[in-house]
Amino acid sequence: QVMLVESGGGSVEAGGSLRLSCATSARSFGSIAIGWFRQVPGKDREFVGSITWNAGNTYYADSVKGRFTISRDSAKSTVDLQMNSLKPEDTAVYSCAARYGLFENHLRDPTQYRYWGQGTQVTVSS
Repeated sequence: QVMLVESGGGSVEAGGSLRLSCATSARSFGSIAIGWFRQVPGKDREFVGSITWNAGNTYYADSVKGRFTISRDSAKSTVDLQMNSLKPEDTAVYSCAARYGLFENHLRDPTQYRYWGQGTQVTVSS
């Protein structure tokens, strides 16, 4: 069982920045990947980005590439999502998720993640 807790959501004007953090209780990080996803009401959950814990390889959705950055802090067992140049269309509930297994094709698919945080709201006003 892996517990995940997000923090750092809030409201910001377009062009601003927010930093989300995902604290994980995982004990074994060898093959773990942490993903960030977002969802708005009435729409499917959308992949934002992911990071493989040990190698630190990162993957991003085209919609956020160049604006969002994922990083991990091994000492704190946290994964952060730095969001810059935010747009109103970035408004959503953001959740982090964990999976064991690093097959790249699975890292973008929310159905491949077993453990989820509760989510945190991000609102970007125009």
